[in-house]
Amino acid sequence: MPELVLQITRAGFLALLWLFVLAALRVVRSDLYAASGLRAAAPGGRRPSTRGGTSKPARGGGRSGPRALIVTAGALAGTRIALDGRPIMIGRADDSTLVLDDDYASTRHARISQSGDDWYVEDLGSTNGTYLDRNKVSGPTRVPVGSPIRIGKTVIELRS
Repeated sequence: MPELVLQITRAGFLALLWLFVLAALRVVRSDLYAASGLRAAAPGGRRPSTRGGTSKPARGGGRSGPRALIVTAGALAGTRIALDGRPIMIGRADDSTLVLDDDYASTRHARISQSGDDWYVEDLGSTNGTYLDRNKVSGPTRVPVGSPIRIGKTVIELRS
């Protein structure tokens, strides 16, 4: 009888070990899947323009669109990121444009990208959500200049 109990205990331990390995692989797979979202096109299917001498003057013809992303609240308050047409990745990942050291931010939390003359915020499947002016973002959402975007304890705004 003790030999049977020992074999059942070993089998149970082995089953638990495999469940742990499968759970770890699932987490790694979800992180890799989220990282592939970096290559997605901006809302509206428009790719960001390349830096060139003609792209900036054509855009600035008398209009004052947003020129910077400013962190207004949180650990990085006062941080300024110039807007140059490239998407801005926000999250805890080291390769993000704005790296947040916030327990409420996901690894790949949100993306702010340009489509035409407008800027859009998009939640990338974060756990705690992204909020634009107290409204939860569920898809690519146009961001007016000066509207607060909240990610965890961090608040950012587009400024002219």
